[in-house]
Amino acid sequence: MNQQFSIPTALCLPVPDIEALIQGRTIAALPRMFIRPGQRFALYPADSSVSIKAWAKCELCQILDETKPLEILSKLTIWTPKVLKEILQKQQYLFLAYLRVYQLRELQEISVNPNIQEKLGKFVSLPNSLTVSEANPILNDRTFAQRKRQLEKLEPLLHPELEELQSAIASLTISQPAAKQLDDDIKIFLGWSSDKPKNSLDLDLPWIHKIAEVGNSSDGHTFEKLVRRGLLKLGFTGSGLNPDATGGAGGMDFYAEQPYPIVGECKATKTEKVPDGTPAQLLKIGMNHLGKFQYDNSIKLIVAAGELNFYASRTATENQMNVISPETLQKLVELQAHYKNSINLLELKQCLQQAPFGLAEDKINTYIDKVEQSIRLRSHIVQLVKNYLENSGIESTGVESLHGAYFGSHPPQPIKPAEMHEILIELSSPLTGYLGRIKDSDWKSDRFYFLRDLPIN
Repeated sequence: MNQQFSIPTALCLPVPDIEALIQGRTIAALPRMFIRPGQRFALYPADSSVSIKAWAKCELCQILDETKPLEILSKLTIWTPKVLKEILQKQQYLFLAYLRVYQLRELQEISVNPNIQEKLGKFVSLPNSLTVSEANPILNDRTFAQRKRQLEKLEPLLHPELEELQSAIASLTISQPAAKQLDDDIKIFLGWSSDKPKNSLDLDLPWIHKIAEVGNSSDGHTFEKLVRRGLLKLGFTGSGLNPDATGGAGGMDFYAEQPYPIVGECKATKTEKVPDGTPAQLLKIGMNHLGKFQYDNSIKLIVAAGELNFYASRTATENQMNVISPETLQKLVELQAHYKNSINLLELKQCLQQAPFGLAEDKINTYIDKVEQSIRLRSHIVQLVKNYLENSGIESTGVESLHGAYFGSHPPQPIKPAEMHEILIELSSPLTGYLGRIKDSDWKSDRFYFLRDLPIN
């Protein structure tokens, strides 16, 4: 149980500074006096309606002068070089306080100090002492230690472009959920937040979960629309995938143009077998609308519930058509919804181009199993990095150490050091952000550190 503390004072800071501390964008403040390490205080915003959201403990306080590289200090904090120079001109030095910030369980409304502007950067007495605990730190121990070391050593930013992107989209986060999600992901990757990723549900899941149900009904029109939406979700594009259209272009139920042409038919059935007319119709309409060359170079796909009769199976097999059930399509789309971009459409193309043709359930399910195995492997490696660093008490580590630890961690499959390095690079990409990477002269010298979990649904 976290120990509780009584806090009688607060440090008065500008509202943007306090918001940056609470958001994890910075760990530093610029008080007007030296703060003793270990001192605890509330963060008192200098505005007309005072709500205290957090308290802080000073971990370190430095006195800096004009000999320090203000450009680097600016990039590691929230203040421009101009602001830092103006403060130095007024008081010849900077007090740079490293603050470990904790969120309060509830907002505390405090009466406004009439001389609040005069108190900026100074301590004020609270009308009533606050009782607080260390239960809700803004940053976890490891993340705070990394940020503290970077600021102490004035190490250059690892990802300045991402910080610029975050600043550019910050104003959009209130009104646009997609911008908010991207903003959260960037903050976690940059170390501005130590929140564990939430298994937030994809907003498309309600209709994705209906693909199999509708496919096994007599509602053919709705099924066509769901199949088109599913293909769009997988990453296919083209005018022949309009989910709101009543019928496909030229009579085709669906036609995708990118990243490769794929043409197909849908057949929703309750109980009856799929007749020969379904693959025969795909052959006739596809050939008439696309022409022989384009049709021959397109992937042929039938999504149909129910068993194919003998003639339908023969026609599909001899004409290199892939027949899958609504359930299998739903599994593909669900995987894409839970793990964005996990379905590699070029790998899926190779799968669909290979025999056997006709009933293609087994080969598609084999591909799905391969993707799920790949996700499990990456989740295992992320957890391996996290556990190894926690147990070793170090901040980053290399491929050889991780590879050695990998075989004692009940791994899902054997991999070589070079393969592990490739996966570590992938997981530390700004587009994924599960790990961080300190690049060195060669791949064996690269070092990696933990950023966030990769949960398995």
